[in-house]
Amino acid sequence: MSTKAQRRADRALVAAYHEARLGELIEHVAAEVDRYRAGDADADTVDEALHHYHRAAQNLWKFCWSGSGVQIEFTARALERLAADGETIDWWERATPRRQQ
Repeated sequence: MSTKAQRRADRALVAAYHEARLGELIEHVAAEVDRYRAGDADADTVDEALHHYHRAAQNLWKFCWSGSGVQIEFTARALERLAADGETIDWWERATPRRQQ
């Protein structure tokens, strides 16, 4: 059983991770908006980036926040393992639809 301080630390870790990854996702959208403003992309490209962001942000939210306090504890341990192993999750890539062959 975790302590109140540990649960607070877990929530802070997950919240910091969530905010950082959201920032990365927003950068993808910002790049497409910049391309649009420069005349290198059309409105449909930006619209697709916005939809892609939405899917990625939903997946990220589910990873971080769905479930009870036990889920946040599990997520915090997973984040610690990822950091220790030098691994990351590319939420943008995970939200990329798979092409039917």
